[in-house]
Amino acid sequence: MNNTLEKTNLTMLTDFYEITMANGYFANGFRDRIAYFDVFFREVPDNGGFAIMAGVQQVTDYLKKLHFAPEDIAYLRGCGIFSEEFLQYLADFHFVCDVWAVPEGTPIFPGEPILTVRGPVIQAQFVETMILLTINHQSLIATKANRIVRAAQGRPVMEFGSRRAQGADGATLGARAAYIGGCCGTACTICDRDFGVPALGTMAHSWVQLFDSELDSFRAYAREYPSSCTLLVDTYNVLKSGIPNAIKVFNEEVVPRGFRPAGIRIDSGDITYLAKKTRKMLDDAGFPDCKICVSNSLDEYIIRDMLIQGAPVDSFGVGERLITSSSHPVFGGVYKLCAVENSDGTIIPKIKVSENVSKITTPCFKKLWRLYDRESGKAIADVVTLHDELIDNTKPYEIFDPIHVWKHKHVTNFRAVPLREKIFEHGKCLAQEKTLKELQEDCKREVGTLWDEVLRFDNPHRYYVDLSRPLWNIKQKMLDEYTY
Repeated sequence: MNNTLEKTNLTMLTDFYEITMANGYFANGFRDRIAYFDVFFREVPDNGGFAIMAGVQQVTDYLKKLHFAPEDIAYLRGCGIFSEEFLQYLADFHFVCDVWAVPEGTPIFPGEPILTVRGPVIQAQFVETMILLTINHQSLIATKANRIVRAAQGRPVMEFGSRRAQGADGATLGARAAYIGGCCGTACTICDRDFGVPALGTMAHSWVQLFDSELDSFRAYAREYPSSCTLLVDTYNVLKSGIPNAIKVFNEEVVPRGFRPAGIRIDSGDITYLAKKTRKMLDDAGFPDCKICVSNSLDEYIIRDMLIQGAPVDSFGVGERLITSSSHPVFGGVYKLCAVENSDGTIIPKIKVSENVSKITTPCFKKLWRLYDRESGKAIADVVTLHDELIDNTKPYEIFDPIHVWKHKHVTNFRAVPLREKIFEHGKCLAQEKTLKELQEDCKREVGTLWDEVLRFDNPHRYYVDLSRPLWNIKQKMLDEYTY
């Protein structure tokens, strides 16, 4: 895969405190202390029922190339606050951590450990920023894309947001994430070259304006691309000139060459009204197979309303509100210490306590499971257990709300599936890279295991993310110890 992360050393893309803490750990004898850090998020964007995991491949690319170049060491030496012994340690740096992650395209929920890093604390702490910015960004865009795609009810959605993205990586990696979330392609050409996301697009208004007339511009385009002729019809007047001129050109330049018109695109105005009128005009002209594509600051709510109102739209181009997730532009994933190891390998749980309940962390090295109903195939709940716990499929299993513990039930006739995969072992990459098409198909399949009530855009049912009884007991014991 030819992408930015493979070409660029991003080791120094880190918060400065991760370097100052690393130096402090080194000076205080913690160089080889093993620590465990969890990535989790607290809130689903747009008050939705779930999010979509994305960005794991870029995390993998980053960790495989983690090293300190001579210019990195020279910069840190110039800061004047780091010991020469520490700088030599960085110069000899070799990544040796273990990493577990939920696969890309998987629905994920607040509070569960979607990625865990285990290794020497200096290393495990140092990778925090890059892991977070990668998972946060792509999971945000994949989640938004999935909402929009579901609103389109099977109609293709194209990602059109490159020019409104926050920077080059925002455009390219955003388009990648949008494809995982369900988009059929992107306007971003480099994403086709580097990631295999199909590049789509025809013309802008400037094409139409450049010619002496709209009709001339349509004729010129049809002559160049008769087999895939899609015309932008709203530069001047959709119903009075755009559609009549498109029909004329279809008859003059497309059909005589043995092709059918691919479609028209509307990018402004009352799109529902215009689409209805356009559909009738195209049908009356003998082009019922000519597709109507629409764009113009769309999101899941606008698309949903258009379809409720009967807009005969065949596909959607969605730009700024997708690529920036403008309605909820922050994913909010965090990276928290959950355990350390003693010299004998004993795992010691760690917790962060807060008056803000949502900021209280779950201690221990953990495993994440998803319980599926054997008959319907639907996901029942996620359960976070201690790392060495097993969930027995053959017996009823109790799940309960970790906060409102009186809410509990026993599930039966289920299968328990560990959600996370080990992608690094002692610094060696174990990840099996999938194609983006495979990740998109995984996403569609796994979203399909969620109940309709969880899929609602408004007031979705809260999916259960529970703790096992042993893990809950440890957390409660630690809360009691630290609460005074």
